[in-house]
Amino acid sequence: MAHLVAAVVGLVIVTALVRAGARRTGVPDPIALLLVGVAASWIPGLPDYRIDPDLVLVVVLPVLLYCAGFAASVPAFRIHLRPILLMAVGLTLASTLAVGAVAAWFVPGLGFAGACALGAVVAPPDAVAATAIARTIRLPRRVVALLEGESLFNDAAALTALTVAVAAVSGATSFAGAAGEFAVVALGGVAVGGAVGLAIGWVRKRVLHPYTDVVVFLVAPFVVYLPAEELGVSGLVAVVVAGLYLGHRATTIMEPGARVVTGAVRTAVSWLLEGMVFLVVGLQLRTVVTGISGMPALSVAGVTVAVVVTLVVVRFAWVVLTEQVAGTALGRRHASWSESILTSWAGMRGAVSLAAVLTLPVAFPQRDLVVFVTFVVILVTLLGQGLTLPALARRLPSAHDEAGQEAQEEARARRLAADAALECLEEIERENPGREPVVEQLRRRVNNRMEAASEALEAASDAFDAEASGRGGAVESVTECEEDHGDDTRSDDGDDRSREGVRDTYRRYGQAMLVAERSRLLALRDAGTLNEEAFVRLQHELDLEQAALTVR
Repeated sequence: MAHLVAAVVGLVIVTALVRAGARRTGVPDPIALLLVGVAASWIPGLPDYRIDPDLVLVVVLPVLLYCAGFAASVPAFRIHLRPILLMAVGLTLASTLAVGAVAAWFVPGLGFAGACALGAVVAPPDAVAATAIARTIRLPRRVVALLEGESLFNDAAALTALTVAVAAVSGATSFAGAAGEFAVVALGGVAVGGAVGLAIGWVRKRVLHPYTDVVVFLVAPFVVYLPAEELGVSGLVAVVVAGLYLGHRATTIMEPGARVVTGAVRTAVSWLLEGMVFLVVGLQLRTVVTGISGMPALSVAGVTVAVVVTLVVVRFAWVVLTEQVAGTALGRRHASWSESILTSWAGMRGAVSLAAVLTLPVAFPQRDLVVFVTFVVILVTLLGQGLTLPALARRLPSAHDEAGQEAQEEARARRLAADAALECLEEIERENPGREPVVEQLRRRVNNRMEAASEALEAASDAFDAEASGRGGAVESVTECEEDHGDDTRSDDGDDRSREGVRDTYRRYGQAMLVAERSRLLALRDAGTLNEEAFVRLQHELDLEQAALTVR
């Protein structure tokens, strides 16, 4: 037990150190962690960090998918539903069959069913890899929505195809029933995720203590995943659906204090688990290479290169056909070429593929070769595509064109939220006259924020400068006004009871105004005029401000 604890603590410490160093050097965290893991795998005497596939599929992956779904944008997912499903399901199955055909030709003893198992393993881009890389660079909003949506739902398609292929190898089933089985597994996962998500939402709406809400958050992925798996449907789809629903409804079913605390816990859990996943994947290199030590190097290299090229070519062809050719033929508005190129090149594989391949039976044909090819696919896509994607994004115009628009969008949302606060304050003043000092303090605070938002909106022609001035200015002005409020309430009346009444009134009016601002931001997000990242950031500022009002 002591050795296990020491190994886990070592992983945590190395993950934290590498992520801190990667931030200073500008290298994406997943890339840095993978490289460190690969290098460390050859250190003599290092403990053997073997990935337990059940641990990844039953514990790690549900938590990470739940966190990713919780943070994803439901409006963006709804807008891009068709291309997301085409990639999550159609592209995954097309990649499975294409890799199956190529691998069966290169490895005669593998057979088409066994080769399709390899295809199912390497077909799905990893949710952890996609979101972790996308967060470190500026990608067009549509590309981010497609990558997040695809990576959240393609695991179910790939794992179902893997189950069918493995069963076909043993003769237990055929490909004829694959379509029906996939539909039942996927749609059943959606139904279970929606039902359990509604139940968890009902509970969270009645939980008033922030730390109790953290407990609900930590157990929610397993409360969703385990019943779905017991019913024979996709637990991963169920977790994603529940996460999407609960994240979208977080504004209305969670208290501000609970959102602040739970948000910090969710960020920390995702940050740590993501890092450990990439580090442990890199640590598998020595074990994987040892498994193919007796095979002809030329044959191994040939099938590996063929599989990697097939995945890249099929993804690019699929994206071009569905987004450019089909869009033009049907007369629909389609993505720009910049967006299609970025989407095609962002197909990084990760821990899901490695965990899936390790679930293959020991007697599976050419198992060591299949494991090695999977590992190389992960390395090549994470290192090759992950390292070149930032440079590609900088050279293409889409992300830069959107930067100024997003800065304007956020600044405009700040101003509209401040308008809502002033409207609420005026209504309160009409209904409850005689509180002029409190009303004036609150009006001055909101007017300062309004001026800061207007200045940010005017300066948003330069995307990055506008974004920095929009966030920093608004927060600074709120802090300054809160300090003014403290001075004014002390000088308003010498009597302790009178001062306490002013404070209570200030809290009550201030909280009502924050509710109005939050409602305005929520409406902007649901209408698609405020992106999810900016909405979460602005809501977090309001939650912190409400927490400050509560403790005064």
